[in-house]
Amino acid sequence: MRFVPRVVRARDGRFLLELPREERDVLRTLPAQLRELLAEEGDPALRRLFPPAYADDPEREADFREMVRDDLVEAKLAAIATMEATIDAERLTEEELLAWLGALNDLRLVLGTRLDVSEETGFGDFEGDAREGVAALYWYLGALEEDVVEALAGRERA
Repeated sequence: MRFVPRVVRARDGRFLLELPREERDVLRTLPAQLRELLAEEGDPALRRLFPPAYADDPEREADFREMVRDDLVEAKLAAIATMEATIDAERLTEEELLAWLGALNDLRLVLGTRLDVSEETGFGDFEGDAREGVAALYWYLGALEEDVVEALAGRERA
């Protein structure tokens, strides 16, 4: 069986988003959840979205966060809004696809943090675990993110 990418560059410069309805339905639920999480500043699942700039200097870290956090959150919310607005689109502009990439990456980082995924973790590690469904979503998002990156890098069709 041959793997068919979900995202490819079209000849007109836009990107074909070939996702079955079931996948779109799952993806449709995720942006709102991420938006809610971003509103909860202290949630540990956000630590990979906002890594410390000055881990060894709490005062400088606090100043840095105060200076840039709102802009970072605003950019993430804009990416989420674009993903929501284009979830049913068949073709995306490069700007829209870059927003999808940002939102997908943020979603994976949050899920990876919740699952405590490391370089050595594999999907099989979650077999029979209550978190197996979340792990499946994490790996699906990774595959979709890879398709987006490859499409942006130039894989072309139709």
